[in-house]
Amino acid sequence: MDNIKTMADYAANGETPEVLFWVGCAGSFDVRAQRVTRSFVKILDHLKIKFAVLGKEESCTGDPAKRAGNEFVYQMLALQNIEILNSYGVKKIVTTCPHCFNIIKNEYPSLGGKYEVVHHTTFLQGLINDGKIKITDTQSFKGKKITYHDSCYLGRANEIYEAPRQLIEELDAELVEMKSCKTKGLCCGAGGAQMFKEDEPGKKRINIARTEEVIETDAEIVAAACPFCSTMITDGVKSKEVKVKVFDIAELLAAGQGLETL
Repeated sequence: MDNIKTMADYAANGETPEVLFWVGCAGSFDVRAQRVTRSFVKILDHLKIKFAVLGKEESCTGDPAKRAGNEFVYQMLALQNIEILNSYGVKKIVTTCPHCFNIIKNEYPSLGGKYEVVHHTTFLQGLINDGKIKITDTQSFKGKKITYHDSCYLGRANEIYEAPRQLIEELDAELVEMKSCKTKGLCCGAGGAQMFKEDEPGKKRINIARTEEVIETDAEIVAAACPFCSTMITDGVKSKEVKVKVFDIAELLAAGQGLETL
């Protein structure tokens, strides 16, 4: 994990990696999300995929600022990132955060940042389809009920529903759907920069409502594909005092390959 190369390292040697892994603020600084970053990197390393990160040159995408209404700060951050990405000639970006995925894919192009942007669930599903990922441990998940929470920016915003579910099915687990799923999925309560402000008056927190749907499925594990969603649902599970574990798809797949223990 200590020998991860940066784009600057590759450029110094006149080389270009297959893909740039955009780590994101959560994946870099949030202790829980850092575990997802490590799991994804373990998979990339195991498959000997040539990848790089920006390291200290990576800044926030500007998504929270834009959703909170501060277009100036968003454009300042976005233009800075685009300048760095373009200077390295980046073509393909993969990220574990749907917020980063959505804004780089759909909103950076108007500012001059045009790249192939892939969310890690789609990226991993592609590796399975190509026969590169082999699930060696299905016993850890066999017979277990796993429900999947659709991230707003992955699901309704970009219509990515099947890749995460197909990855769960590869583990030989029983996929059980919540009442609100796919096109009718329920927000975890963190999007639109809500994660960074106090609750508005209401009868129930959104993440609590979502956790209640989780409990209704009788699932042992909630699979997520977003650091914001993982945090909100984990908080909901704790408040309900139920024995439900929350894992990112990358963590489940790393365990399925025997690369780590959950």
